[in-house]
Amino acid sequence: MAAGAAELQGKYQKLAQEYSKLRAQNQVLKKGVVDEQANSASLKEQLKMKDQSLRKLQQEMDSLTFRNQQLAKRVELLQDELALSEARGKKSKKSVESSSQLSQEQKSVFNEDLQKKIEENERLHILFFEADEQHKRLEAELRTRLEVLEIDAAQHQAVVDSLTKKYTDAIEKLQNDKAKLEIKSQTLEREAKDCRLRTEECQQQLKNLQAALGSRLEESLCIINEKVPFNDTRSNRYNALNVPLHNRRYQLKLRDLAGKALAFVQELVTALLNFHTYTEQKVQIFPIDSATDTISPLNQKFSQYLHENASYVRPLEEGMLHLFESITEDTVTVLETTVKLKAFSEHLASYLCFLRKILPYQLKSLEEECESSLCTAALRARNMELHRDMKRLTAVFEKLHTYVSLLALPSTKPEGLLRTNYNFVFTNIAATLHGFHDVLKDISKHYSQKATLEQDVPTATQKLITTNDCILSSVAALTNGAGKIASFFSNNLDHFTASLSYGPKGGTEFINPLSAECMLQYKKKAAAYMKSLKKPCADSVPYEEALANRRVLLSSTESREGLAQQVQQSLEKIAKLEQEKEHWMLEAQLAKIKLEKENQKLKNSLSGHLTETIQDHSILPNVTEQKKENTEKKEPIKSTSLDELMTTKRSYEDQLSMMSDHLCSMNETLTKQREEIDTLKMASKGNSKKNKSR
Repeated sequence: MAAGAAELQGKYQKLAQEYSKLRAQNQVLKKGVVDEQANSASLKEQLKMKDQSLRKLQQEMDSLTFRNQQLAKRVELLQDELALSEARGKKSKKSVESSSQLSQEQKSVFNEDLQKKIEENERLHILFFEADEQHKRLEAELRTRLEVLEIDAAQHQAVVDSLTKKYTDAIEKLQNDKAKLEIKSQTLEREAKDCRLRTEECQQQLKNLQAALGSRLEESLCIINEKVPFNDTRSNRYNALNVPLHNRRYQLKLRDLAGKALAFVQELVTALLNFHTYTEQKVQIFPIDSATDTISPLNQKFSQYLHENASYVRPLEEGMLHLFESITEDTVTVLETTVKLKAFSEHLASYLCFLRKILPYQLKSLEEECESSLCTAALRARNMELHRDMKRLTAVFEKLHTYVSLLALPSTKPEGLLRTNYNFVFTNIAATLHGFHDVLKDISKHYSQKATLEQDVPTATQKLITTNDCILSSVAALTNGAGKIASFFSNNLDHFTASLSYGPKGGTEFINPLSAECMLQYKKKAAAYMKSLKKPCADSVPYEEALANRRVLLSSTESREGLAQQVQQSLEKIAKLEQEKEHWMLEAQLAKIKLEKENQKLKNSLSGHLTETIQDHSILPNVTEQKKENTEKKEPIKSTSLDELMTTKRSYEDQLSMMSDHLCSMNETLTKQREEIDTLKMASKGNSKKNKSR
């Protein structure tokens, strides 16, 4: 609890640090936003000043244009005056010649003045254009900068809003966590107080128990010193004869595992039988078919040996079955007591001899098949792979036999295998089984490739294809079984090493198989002794009760003969009641038949009545009154017949219900009579037993 509180406190501190960092970042962001706002304000001021200068220039431009217009009007007036003066000069050449000097001086003055005004106007136009372009460019720059600053300000504001929201959420979460932690700390404090009280109580109980155990230990030591002649657990020879603690759970688990192992071995044996049998069939049909030509002496001998496979493979299943039957709930199954493991090891050794015997012939047969003209290069490569696989298979069985024979040593020669090496042997068996599975997978793969290549051979027959399929199915079954038994042994390796290596308490091992056998005999004796102790004593009748029962028997008139007569009378009553029951059952059946007939009549009459009513409704309106009277007379007659049928039906139903009630009452009386007979029989049996006991 304290660790949980410390962890929550650490989380709270981390969140507080993150909050302080985010708060500092928030201050920096706020400062940046304020600076940008100040920059935007200064830019706005500059924009206003530029607008004012632009307005001034615009006003100057307006005044200059107005002045320019005035000068243009004056030039026009001067040109008009010049034209008038030229017109007058034609009339009076003399006056013109006299005044030409004056007009030329005026023209030159006017031209100079006009040229100056034009240049000044052009310069003003250029200045105005440049000022206008500069103003537009500056305005565009300021507008783009203002938009960028507004976007940045919006982004900063969004970041600020999100951070404030995040900080508020974090603050609320931290406050909630703080409240929860306070509540939890209060509960932890209460629990700590309770734990302190409980520890005090437990310490007090421990002191009391120590005092009680100390007194009991003293008593036990006194009893041991006075009653026990010697301690047999100090000597391994004597301790080996003690019965170990019987672990029924281990025994049931071992029996279950042995049953599973038996099923796996049976599956493996079936697959091995099929594999050897189909291999024999394959040798006789490929590369030379024995039905059309004589096969080689090598293959003849090989098929002869393969024909004997059942005498070597079947004992494996039998040995495993005997081993399974030797493991029961009442036995103590350890390696020193599993005598049947030696028989299984011997059967495995005989099968290994069989494999060693057929291995040279199998290898030579594959080599002979490679030398055949039908064998291609790919098929030859597959045959050589199988050549190697068969050697590996025999080597795996040799390793497996070695380790199984080591496991069988403690039941015959305990000095051949120390108990400290049990784990090593079991681990190697598991590794060997996995190697066996790997070899079979390679054999299955190479056989499947070989079968596909043999199908392409020109002389391949349907018999060869079928045999190859059978071999492949047997090898697949063998691979599947080997994988199951390997995984099974690996998964239960710890249980094997723990349950098959325990012994008497205080001892390291069983000295020899004879000690284990004596231990089992002692176990049986101890079990018989405990069973005899648990056997309940026979009930005996007190003397006073026996005397009272004798007086009751002597004074009572219900003797055995009287009870027999009562039973006979009750049986006669039951027979009579059963006869009456059968009679009433027949009566009920007859009544049901009559009721069905009456129902049929009723249905027929109702159908006739319905047809007549339909006919009455279909009569035309111009029918005479006499026919109406006849129909009115007929209708009450039909209704009376219907009433009679209904009353007869009800009477039959009432009779049936009465009969059923009568039958029920008869059944009840029969059951009561039978119960009385049973009680009378029990009473007679009890009296006879009491008489016998007396």
